[in-house]
Amino acid sequence: MKERIFIISIFMLASFSMSGQISLSIGDKVPLFKATADDGSTWNISKFIGKDYIVIYFFPGAMTSGCTKQACSYRDHQNDLASANAIVVGISGDEIKNLKLFKQAENLNFPLLSDKKGNIARSFGVPIGEGASIKRTVGGIEHELIRDITIKRWTFVVGKDGKIIYKNEAVNAEKDSEEVLNFLSMQK
Repeated sequence: MKERIFIISIFMLASFSMSGQISLSIGDKVPLFKATADDGSTWNISKFIGKDYIVIYFFPGAMTSGCTKQACSYRDHQNDLASANAIVVGISGDEIKNLKLFKQAENLNFPLLSDKKGNIARSFGVPIGEGASIKRTVGGIEHELIRDITIKRWTFVVGKDGKIIYKNEAVNAEKDSEEVLNFLSMQK
């Protein structure tokens, strides 16, 4: 019996080690990270902790239908989010040039961060899949947007104390910003 438990424990530990991924829970400290934003600047979460709520949404790919609906909803609710003392940042596995095109095409008014290798997503426990490519026309020019990884659509809100206060693993792209705003309205 003890051998069987030991073998099962070793198997579970090996499985965990291979996946290398722990999912964050409500109350956990947010992982500190820096990433390159769509404008080429470095976005550092440490500069925002303690000032406002931080809405971090992970999305699969720039300029895809669901991601466009989600991003445009966050764009359209920027005043409401600011009134709720919240800032928004979107994170995907896209290259910077893809994010820059996405921001330009949809007139987005918040930072988009590149997580090309998936390190930020992994630190939050967000699942990662294979990459993809799409072609989109922006400004009359056709562009091929390639990403090496695709990050699952999850949303987190970080409290002013630097801890996760909201987590959604089953995000409805169109309603994400409204659900976050409803949650934030209960924080006052």
